[in-house]
Amino acid sequence: MNDAELQQAARQALACLDLTRLNDDDTEADIERLCERAHTRHGEVAAVCVWPRLAALARRRAPAGVRVAAVANFPHGEAKPERAQRDVGEIVQAGAQEVDVVLPWQALLDGDTGAVARVLAATRRAADGLTLKVILETGMLQSDAHITEASRIALGEGADFLKTSTGKVPTGATPEAARAMLRAIAGDARRAAVGFKASGGVRTVAEAGLYLKLVTEHLGAEAAAPARFRIGASGLLDDIDAVLSGRASSVSGAGY
Repeated sequence: MNDAELQQAARQALACLDLTRLNDDDTEADIERLCERAHTRHGEVAAVCVWPRLAALARRRAPAGVRVAAVANFPHGEAKPERAQRDVGEIVQAGAQEVDVVLPWQALLDGDTGAVARVLAATRRAADGLTLKVILETGMLQSDAHITEASRIALGEGADFLKTSTGKVPTGATPEAARAMLRAIAGDARRAAVGFKASGGVRTVAEAGLYLKLVTEHLGAEAAAPARFRIGASGLLDDIDAVLSGRASSVSGAGY
């Protein structure tokens, strides 16, 4: 990747970034600092992503152009519709605009696709009018067949985005998982509206650039924008700033 390509990837990554903080011990001060980081000297991120209990604060503190996302059924993906509905209710009450819900991946591996669909259907109803991102936890599903099946169910229940990972398991986003998810989106009747979110282990502009390239290849160049592409990360912002400030990190151009 040459300098011009690296700069372009950094600009796109910044615009598509869901700046994320999901530690168990997050405080109001942590979220205030997160929201301050959402407005950079190079522009603003797409959204901040936080726990439901901190979504109202994020809504108050985030820059006007930055959306607020909060997680539901997180991080374990329980096969309990009432849990997801409770989380979404709190998110709606907080005024957040987006919900990132964990698909019950263990139920899928156990062959209980009905349980998966029930949780996602309940979430979609509770999150009516909000952007719904469904986290597949691809690092646990592993096989293309399971990732494709999870994608199909999520799309059938009204997902606006398919997302790779919670970031809480050893394997996060991978190009292989991304390709399977993007193929599912490309083959769906709503393919012109559904987006993709890479989350879990994306830390450099070069890595973000790889997912931008995959989205463009499968969904078209117009999909490589915040309405249809997001990156869930926190550490990535440091590398974006380094690249856009002319201090490209030693790993930024590698492996692209």
